[in-house]
Amino acid sequence: MKELAQLAQPRIVAPLDSGFVPAALVHRTFHQAVRDSGRATPLAIALERQEGFISVFRTECFEEGSRFAALNLPFAERLVKMLLWKHGGWRIVIGGPPSVAEHVRQTYSPGGARAFDVEFMSGVYERPFVVEVTTPDEIPAASEGTVALGRHLEGCRIGFDLGATDRKVAAVQDGEPVYTEEVVWDPRHAADPTYHFQEIMAGLQSAARHLPRVDAVGGSAAGVYINNRPRVASLFRAVPKDLFETKIANLFLDLKRAWNDIPFVAVNDGEVTALAGSMSLQDNAVLGIALGSSQAGGYVTETGEITTWLNELAFAPVDYRPEAPADEWSGDRGCGVQYFSQQAVFRLAAAAGLSLDTSLGPAEKLKSVQEKVAAGDEAARSIFETIGVYVGYGIAHYSEFYKLRHVLILGRVTSGEGGNIILSQAQKVLHTEFPELAEKTRVRLPDEATRRVGQAVAAASLPALK
Repeated sequence: MKELAQLAQPRIVAPLDSGFVPAALVHRTFHQAVRDSGRATPLAIALERQEGFISVFRTECFEEGSRFAALNLPFAERLVKMLLWKHGGWRIVIGGPPSVAEHVRQTYSPGGARAFDVEFMSGVYERPFVVEVTTPDEIPAASEGTVALGRHLEGCRIGFDLGATDRKVAAVQDGEPVYTEEVVWDPRHAADPTYHFQEIMAGLQSAARHLPRVDAVGGSAAGVYINNRPRVASLFRAVPKDLFETKIANLFLDLKRAWNDIPFVAVNDGEVTALAGSMSLQDNAVLGIALGSSQAGGYVTETGEITTWLNELAFAPVDYRPEAPADEWSGDRGCGVQYFSQQAVFRLAAAAGLSLDTSLGPAEKLKSVQEKVAAGDEAARSIFETIGVYVGYGIAHYSEFYKLRHVLILGRVTSGEGGNIILSQAQKVLHTEFPELAEKTRVRLPDEATRRVGQAVAAASLPALK
């Protein structure tokens, strides 16, 4: 990994994190070195997820006999990690040099370095995780699935968005929000499923009081949701496994029944982030990145549909230095959650020399930092400048895997002046390092109201009326 990290020398240095090694630069340099070597060989990776959907990614790496072949191993491992958390999957099929395929097979095994990923994906898709080795020519054909979801504005609707520090709700009538609400809560430490049910129900009832009737409910939440059922989600991390399967897995189905079985849809919050962006921009090919308690990602395709991918970019690596910050959940280093979230703010606050009140909750801590920025504190400002550098290089990395016309950044971290600082720095990185990408991709912040409750409003549009 150290040798791979040496391939990147960013022209825009993160003010509070000079050791940051952008994945985008490593990949760009690696691909150029492969081409220049004259000894390129195909590398193909297929990932199968629910209902037989398959995503395929093809690239090149060094031949087995090349003196740079050792670089293939960390490159392939990080590439697979990115693809796995972008698409999801219970089966990986890899075709390429034998040493690369074997390295991936061992790494992504129950006893390997990526055992967390193996266990997570097994839980999501409810079947054993496997890695199969083949040749690039025998990789299975792609079979993507997309979903036409959302953009339904008629009637009286409730939308909700569940974050780790606050829950938001919106009452929407014929496409116009008539009421929005944010309430601080603490789901990650709540082991009783009743707490989750009652808190969400309280938000829905609050919104319902501002509507003449309720025709449909749509919601977003951090985690992985398949057919309205949470499969893995940090919001419910404290719930014991047996109660998760008997209560949380059916949480939204139970809520649907409590609302007389009206149309009720719950999806990953990243997908609603992208949907909110697509609806506000009236365009497609939108990647949404929500910087909240964690990082959420979502994508609206060029034809305006939502994918069947996971898009869990919080676990996708963006920093390739061996000593990069580790994610507290997976234990892996350099993943998005440490760069695009409140966790990044708090980590960088220490580097900036800011002391935060330990008695405050995460939302209050973040607010205290944002207040310092508003008051002109340069140390606090440098936190958001650093995150802006992360965002710029992160977008460049994501552009290798998504077709982009727009990138929308939102979430609590982007509230206030901090959001403008992040946007400015991100654009500086793109124009300096990736001018062609900057020319064709617009990076945007929504207005302040949309940043805070836009997901809840977009979520209300998810269900189609019967």
